[in-house]
Amino acid sequence: MIDPTHELPVVQQTRLLSLARSTAYYQPRPIPVEDLELMRQIDRLHLEHPFAGARMLRDFLLQHGHFAGRKHVATLMRLMGIEALYNRPNTSRRHPKHPVYPYLLRNRTIDQPNQAWAMDITYIPMARGFVYLAAVIDWATRRVLAHRVSISMHTDFCIEAVEEAITKYGPPEIFNTDQGSQFTSAAFIGVLDRERIAISMDGKGCWRDNVFVERLWKSVKYEEVYLHAYDSVSAAKAGIARYLAFYNSRRPHRAHQGRTPDQMYFGLQELPLAA
Repeated sequence: MIDPTHELPVVQQTRLLSLARSTAYYQPRPIPVEDLELMRQIDRLHLEHPFAGARMLRDFLLQHGHFAGRKHVATLMRLMGIEALYNRPNTSRRHPKHPVYPYLLRNRTIDQPNQAWAMDITYIPMARGFVYLAAVIDWATRRVLAHRVSISMHTDFCIEAVEEAITKYGPPEIFNTDQGSQFTSAAFIGVLDRERIAISMDGKGCWRDNVFVERLWKSVKYEEVYLHAYDSVSAAKAGIARYLAFYNSRRPHRAHQGRTPDQMYFGLQELPLAA
């Protein structure tokens, strides 16, 4: 938005855009190596203890020889896009331009493909730096329908994954997410509205509402990500894509009595009526 080569001075450009002058001169700095290591440890601890907030994670880190203050841990958690998962009163005010929808899956039987999909984003550590993974999963069969890897948590890569899933498999009846800004944005909601998909959102901090996606993240990280220190974004994309193909087509799933998500997704589909 700010063009240093424009004839209008930078100060006036920032004033017209209602931006602080410092914004125009800000240069992004790489995240310190020490913080990247803390983030890797926090990621592992969060998978094992999803109820732990910044204070408890600080204490867990101290047990493992990592020293960090509570506020610093909280800052890294925000950067990673994670928070403690537990039931609590919703006392925060909702932004009027970001509507939040009710949770539609409670006490509802979801046992057929494409009845309900879920989506979430998770932090993926690399040898140097990190990326984010977004995935669309079929609720009944646990099959990953589409995914994207991104260097930032913007809305576009989430929309790309949803569009791919809809193009390949048609729209679901219900689409469930958390209340993250990516999923409450007008652009994301617009895709679901266009396809006439019922929108469902987890209660804030209610881990049970998102448990199937949380289990997927645990599998992805322990069976793939933590075993490979990706040295580039392209390596992360290739490794995750390879694992998710394995997860869908070959990995037995306990909830399906040893059958794979592919077997459940395609086996449960109703055959089209003959013309």
